[in-house]
Amino acid sequence: MEPAIREARPGDKPFIEEIAKLTWGGEDYIARVFDGWLGDNFYVLEVDGKAVGTAKLTILPCKVGWLEGLRVHPDYRGRGFGRMLHSFMLELGRNLAEEGKIEALEFATYFLNKESISMAESTGFQVRAKFFVMGAPAGETEEPFVVEPSISDITLGTLPVGWRFLHRCEETVEWLRKNAVLYELNGLRFIGPKEGATFTALDPGPAVLRELMPAMGWVAKGRGFDHFDVMIPSAMGAVLPSLRRIGFELWDETEEPNVLVFGRRI
Repeated sequence: MEPAIREARPGDKPFIEEIAKLTWGGEDYIARVFDGWLGDNFYVLEVDGKAVGTAKLTILPCKVGWLEGLRVHPDYRGRGFGRMLHSFMLELGRNLAEEGKIEALEFATYFLNKESISMAESTGFQVRAKFFVMGAPAGETEEPFVVEPSISDITLGTLPVGWRFLHRCEETVEWLRKNAVLYELNGLRFIGPKEGATFTALDPGPAVLRELMPAMGWVAKGRGFDHFDVMIPSAMGAVLPSLRRIGFELWDETEEPNVLVFGRRI
């Protein structure tokens, strides 16, 4: 049977759970979001009656089509299926642009994901932002306050919310109210998605992060994680030694930013 790309169905979930168990050491989030993604530009690549790959397009504020969830089962890699899914999503993006729903496609990837980077560069994507993702154990904790976001809270030109990266516009504020949580401790604020444990301090300096670590740890533990990650803008690269001294570590040792945000107009 020829490979075919189609919308994901409820019956695909066992196959997606298998892919998740074999991705990122079993820590892939795809299985957790499967139900919520159904019916919302979520596609699978079917081979011999089973879903062996996935891809998702999420419409974000400021008319951005966010590409995420591109996966191929390890047993089916090396056969061009990742590029097939990527090309399909580009065509979907062009259709949405013709309908006036988006004006650009963007996605983020880890710096070691050479295949995704190669596909992006060969299809007109360019890096538009860079970050360091660093992790720390959830040690001593302190409960933060939850506050309502406003446009003044979007202090970064590109705002990471977990592994999605948003532009600054009024529409983003409404999106944050529905899809993220803004926390405050001792007058300092950080933001994260409603699930997971990847956060962004609105002022990402070492002193601020040191103050916020107990609050980030509190949120992480409440969600079942014993560690959490933070996104640090690439311009803060010089403070990485200070962040290491207070307990943060890079996933892989590198002098360069390890999270790349790509984009292209369509």
